[in-house]
Order: sequence, then structure tokens, then C-alpha cells
Amino acid sequence: MRLNEVNYRDAQPVDGYGPGFFRIGGAVHQGSVLTHAGGTVGWMGYQDHDRLLALAGKIDVLFIGTGAEIAHIPSDLRSALEDAGIGVEVMNSPAACRTYNVLLSEGRRIALAVLAI
Repeated sequence: MRLNEVNYRDAQPVDGYGPGFFRIGGAVHQGSVLTHAGGTVGWMGYQDHDRLLALAGKIDVLFIGTGAEIAHIPSDLRSALEDAGIGVEVMNSPAACRTYNVLLSEGRRIALAVLAI
């Protein structure tokens, strides 16, 4: 079997997560976060539309992690993102982190907004 090292060119991967934190690119971030090629910042949750909409034209898909369990996001948030041309995939936060890392390793134009577990 041949193993290849994964290079993350455009953004930092999620290295780990736990109760109340995410480790992204080796740095620990407390609470909910938004990460993409432009960096990682705190995310205020579903009401923080502006930070997500600012990614229009820069990403194709936004993964939203809803915490420990999968849940629906507010319909106005989904509509605003889709109207801005941003695809939305909703899953629990651990699954969102794993999926983000896989697509990030493929060089995709993606972002991750995750609620803390």
C-alpha cells in the first residue's frame, strides 16, 4: 500500500475537537468557529449571517456543524446563503469537521461553520 502525505494548501484542517473547543491548524479555538482559506474566527452562530455571506464568490460549499446532534438550521439562513450562491451542507459538528478535511485535502473551495459540542 502506498501512503501519501496530505498537503492543505489553501486553509488549515481541523486537527481535533472536544467539549467547547476546536483545534484548527494546531491552534485551539474556544467555542463555535468559522474557518476557510482566509483564516479562522469565532462564529456567533446562526444569527451571524454577515460573516457567512461575506464568503459569497470565495467558496462553493459551506459545511455547517450543528453541535453534537444534527439539527435543522433556520430557513432564513439557508435561503440567504443559497441566494448568495453558497451551497449548504448541514450535519453534526464531528461529521462536518471530517467532511471539511477530506474536501479541503482535494483543494475544494469550502468553508466550515461549526457550533461547539
